[in-house]
Amino acid sequence: MIVQETWSYALAHLPDLALATRQHIALSVSALALALVACVPLGIWTAHAPAGRSIVAAVTGLRVVPSLAVLAFMLPITGVGYASALVALTLLACPPILINTDVAFRGVEPSVIEAANGMGMRSGQVLRRVEYPLALPVMIAGLRTSTIEVIASATLAAFIGGGGLGTLILDGLANNDMRQLVLGGGTVALLAIAAESTISLWEHRVAARYGRAASAL
Repeated sequence: MIVQETWSYALAHLPDLALATRQHIALSVSALALALVACVPLGIWTAHAPAGRSIVAAVTGLRVVPSLAVLAFMLPITGVGYASALVALTLLACPPILINTDVAFRGVEPSVIEAANGMGMRSGQVLRRVEYPLALPVMIAGLRTSTIEVIASATLAAFIGGGGLGTLILDGLANNDMRQLVLGGGTVALLAIAAESTISLWEHRVAARYGRAASAL
């Protein structure tokens, strides 16, 4: 019964649902993009720097901080609204991407790098043409983890005026309307499942492609 009622409610409020979904996706994609730009270069550096392990260990400790606590921490700094939600979600997206990038580059076999050096490649060429392709599957796994966390945590952005599907959940709680609650939560779950499936497929294809390339070195 509740499924049918929720479906009828969704059809009657398609513009509101579409707007909330677009806001949710835009917020999540923006946070992930900023995290990638910041953490992929940093992860490559930490994998090759002596002090890298201590930096990654410090970032790893941030993963225990609850999402709502990060959002609340940003309020005195950036106030309410989209900007606060974006900064908070970016901070949440950073640890998995940084950790997996660092682990991925550290995990490249030294013998493969030596073989590339023996072929006359320079350090920059080794990084781009050997290390990066071999590290990419593990990096994508980090992106997958961050994506799911960000999509789920973006529902909390509604608490600070960031919009998204969390507004449906908040309105459902305020109005004691199970239709809004189920619609908001269900749409977030579908987005997370779709994103996880898409990135997992990409990860498997990349692993198969570059796994064959590594065996040829």
